[in-house]
Amino acid sequence: MVKNFLKSWGGLVASSKTRWLTIFIWILLIGIFSFIWPQVNDEETTDQQLLPDDMMSVQAKEIVEREFADDSGTPLLLVWYKDGGLELEDVEMIQEIYKELDAEPLFKQKMIPPFSEIPVEALLGSVSEDGEALTTPVFFENGTTTDEFKSILEDLRTLIEDGANEEITQKELDESGLHVRFSGPVGIQTDTVSLFSNADFTLLLGTVIIVFALLIILYRSPILALVPLVTVGIAYGVISPLLGFLAGKGWIEVDAQAISIMTVLLFGAGTDYCLFLISRYRDELRHERDKYTALKNAMSGVGGAIMMSSSSTVIGLLSLALGVYASYHRFAIPFSLSIFIMGIAALSILPAILALIGRFAFIPFVPRPEEMIQELEEKKGKKLRRSKETNKFGKKIGEVVTNRPWTVILITLIVLGGLAAFVPRIQYTYALLDSFPDDMPSKEGFTMISEHYPPGEIAPIEVIVDTDGEEIDLKEELEDHPFVEAVSDLEVGEENSEIKKWEVILSIDPYSAEAVESIPEIKEIAANALGGADDSVWIGGETATLYDTDQATSRDQSVIMPVLLLILAVMLMIFLRSIVAMAYLLFTVIISYASALGLGWIVLHYIFDVSAIQGLIPLYSFVFLVALGIDYNIFLVSSLWDYRKTFPLKDAISKSVAITGSVISSAGLILAGTFAVLATMPFDVLVHFGTITAIGILLDTFIVRPLLVPAITSVLGRISFWPGKLWKLKGDETLYKRSKNE
Repeated sequence: MVKNFLKSWGGLVASSKTRWLTIFIWILLIGIFSFIWPQVNDEETTDQQLLPDDMMSVQAKEIVEREFADDSGTPLLLVWYKDGGLELEDVEMIQEIYKELDAEPLFKQKMIPPFSEIPVEALLGSVSEDGEALTTPVFFENGTTTDEFKSILEDLRTLIEDGANEEITQKELDESGLHVRFSGPVGIQTDTVSLFSNADFTLLLGTVIIVFALLIILYRSPILALVPLVTVGIAYGVISPLLGFLAGKGWIEVDAQAISIMTVLLFGAGTDYCLFLISRYRDELRHERDKYTALKNAMSGVGGAIMMSSSSTVIGLLSLALGVYASYHRFAIPFSLSIFIMGIAALSILPAILALIGRFAFIPFVPRPEEMIQELEEKKGKKLRRSKETNKFGKKIGEVVTNRPWTVILITLIVLGGLAAFVPRIQYTYALLDSFPDDMPSKEGFTMISEHYPPGEIAPIEVIVDTDGEEIDLKEELEDHPFVEAVSDLEVGEENSEIKKWEVILSIDPYSAEAVESIPEIKEIAANALGGADDSVWIGGETATLYDTDQATSRDQSVIMPVLLLILAVMLMIFLRSIVAMAYLLFTVIISYASALGLGWIVLHYIFDVSAIQGLIPLYSFVFLVALGIDYNIFLVSSLWDYRKTFPLKDAISKSVAITGSVISSAGLILAGTFAVLATMPFDVLVHFGTITAIGILLDTFIVRPLLVPAITSVLGRISFWPGKLWKLKGDETLYKRSKNE
């Protein structure tokens, strides 16, 4: 029934009379949506609040803003550095700059410390112990936009360099003389937006180039290489304003990171869907004279696999909505909606384009049936080249996995299991600045502070308690903790005098794993002083945020991973009608993911000297590798299931591996290539994600799909189909007749 529907659908959207109408409808939708709605890039959020409101560090921040607010505004940190030590004239120059800021404030400048009024010796006394660094703030009005900050910092840069009579804001740190870097919340926010705005076009261009290049290399047809790109481009033309509309209404949130990954996902997965149909269309053109009939047959043959693949990916990506961490649930709607529309495009606009250009798309290797070739030979008076339908290498692989399945299974499991064994060794980090390139100005400034001041001063911990009328002072108890360097005197809340706060300076790096793991211990000290009142204690600051991030992402992993597997299990059951096949296909996807994570760590850590990967990566990679990796298995087993109806099982397995080998290998290379483009981005979380995902796709494409899956099917035999109707076929029965009612 599905095949008949898809055949009819192919005739509806891609007949000689409707092909232009289909293309016109898509172009019209792009025009209307782009006119009435903004593009998704125009609706990016810069909100860095990624944790849910009920997390401890978020609540602590709210209490601090309410009870201990100094109303100073958003700080920009000017980090001054000079190898060998700051000199008196350097500090005098800094005073002059602050004198000018006092006389002529910058746009949106709220306040500055009175550095110009204090003796120069007093300011010199604020320099770091080694004498090489000094940090001075400038505060701006809350709510100032990133674009406004960008202009403000340009003005400040000009002011500083005029005062110093040289370029010191962007001079390389290994050069002699005075340097200054803009850091703190303002500097980091401005650099982050600038980083992504400059990278967006580069990412899109790089993705298009690598897809086009791989299509040219694999299919040797320039026109065919353009067809998937045009299809994806048209789909993106609808997707971008649609997501912009949803974001503009506040129904979804999209950030620069999500848009970057969405672009890669769309081109990678979209090209795969296109190749599935194009490959089948080419095969049909070798047997069918009429291009419209060939196209309808192709739609009937692979349309179901495309529908199933896109549906499983859509639902799989929607599982990210179950996450409480914003970097997960922000992805759910944009990614799933993109794949949903791309699936529709692959089954509507793509057939219409193929119907329009027909065999011309495959020039110079035009597929024709034998009768058409003979007619051309008579017309031209020479022998023409015949296309080979089956890849010789794919046929050889099919024979190996059916003749020696146990050998194949053992070798592949040893390789994949050995790579997966590295997973427990992986080190993770959640620090935001760890994701940025080392030469980003705000990160350089942050690094200067951490290198020249006591480590804990760059991110103090805030211990807040509701004393409920009790007179307590935690200073001595907190100072007894082995990682605590100093504790401030207590502060009393402005609105509620029962709220007390202590600022804790650690003696170790506040972003280290040891510091993060100490948060529960510090909270326990405060709770014990209140008689165990755990819910009356809040720990704030960057270290507490990292602790909560670890808790939130661990919770999301424990929820989303099993839910995604359950969703895919149900979908595989519906599509294949086999519990056994569902079970071993899920197993292969899981082992593929674990080995990709292990090999990714080997590459990143042992080759590129990455000390820790971003803690978001395991779930990101799991969702994408499982949701996308299952596509290739679906494409393979749907072919296997079809061949089993007319061939003995061994032959069905061998033929399905041979027939699907080239298209899946091509699709896998292209999908891996698009994700590898992320490794060129100046943002470590994308580099790590792109590297591991590309590796996982390659493992799935060249080991799991052609070797492990068919080998397991060969060993299990007809049990693979249990309890479906194909399970009833025994021995070498070569025909399975379905009832006319199906």
